[in-house]
Amino acid sequence: MSLTGSPSHRDLLGGPPPTLLPDEEGPRALLEGGAPPVEVAAAHPTSSLAWALLAQEALQREAVVEAYAYARTGYHRGLDALRRAGWKGHGPVPWSHEPNRGFLRSLHALGRAAAAIEEQDEAVRIRRFLDDSDPAAAQELGGL
Repeated sequence: MSLTGSPSHRDLLGGPPPTLLPDEEGPRALLEGGAPPVEVAAAHPTSSLAWALLAQEALQREAVVEAYAYARTGYHRGLDALRRAGWKGHGPVPWSHEPNRGFLRSLHALGRAAAAIEEQDEAVRIRRFLDDSDPAAAQELGGL
């Protein structure tokens, strides 16, 4: 049984420790300063958070194909960052660690967009991935 949601937890069954992504200081500062996510993504294309915000905006406009493309970009940028941080394809990615939220938001948006375009197998796979990463993320972001 894993105790996700806390960066200091250890898996009681000997699983991998939580992966904690580094802070994206540049993109975070721009977004906090009010820069539009499209400008942040253009200036910092590796930022999962910028792509996640673009996907969320597209979902709000019901532009689901656009949302899918943005979310998939954020998801892949996040996977790259996770691997650089030592992630081996499984293990917790805690929502409580702020820099992880860009990846988790991208993952959530990808699941929502996949469901909207009736890509049900992917939507189910993404939901499992989100729950395996940290159930708190799905709770915070809402259902798929």
